[in-house]
Amino acid sequence: MVRAAKDAVHHPVFARFYARLSVSAEPRVGPVRDELLAGLSGRVIEIGAGNGLNFARFPGTVSEVVAIEPERSLRKSALEAALRAEVPVDVVPGVAEALPVKSEAFDAAVVSLALCSVRDVRRSLSEIRRVLRPGGELRFFEHGRGGGRAMRTAQRALDRTVWPLLFGGCHVGRDPVGAIRAAGFEVGTVREILMPEQGPRLPTSYCVVGRARRPGLTDSTGATPA
Repeated sequence: MVRAAKDAVHHPVFARFYARLSVSAEPRVGPVRDELLAGLSGRVIEIGAGNGLNFARFPGTVSEVVAIEPERSLRKSALEAALRAEVPVDVVPGVAEALPVKSEAFDAAVVSLALCSVRDVRRSLSEIRRVLRPGGELRFFEHGRGGGRAMRTAQRALDRTVWPLLFGGCHVGRDPVGAIRAAGFEVGTVREILMPEQGPRLPTSYCVVGRARRPGLTDSTGATPA
């Protein structure tokens, strides 16, 4: 495994804010994480692992998790969470646009509130497709574009101005499902979620949790083997 530069991303103030916010939101977000990870098995790569809140929720059928996290402070928290996990977790520095792992090495990939912050969505998804075996599964839980015309206009304005600067590169108006489909994945089930379910709608309220698959190998007749 090739190790990437340790500090490709460094947002210490946002990292502290995110760590506190994510832990306080876990009573609401935890069940979505369970849905995201249910039924996974074999070798899994998690891109943008943050402070490692998914680690404790991976099922025992997972043989290994390679967790990529570029931000130093969050990676330190993820290393601590990995020690408490019931499945083997290797926390690795790296960025989504250049994953420091071999091609076709994983049975599944997980992105959880990460595509909003990557610098290049298309390249990141191309890398995820590269490291998945043919037929491998992508699980995603992301926020993005949503609401009516006024909210979408506000999301675009925020993305062009203050939001990425204040929130560690996060964008609120991206289209994660459209980007996953455009990257060549076969999108399966997708469920739309509002976070929080009650109260005023925020630019980050419009979430999706779903599954997609890297197309499998085909035989000489063009059919996909069973």
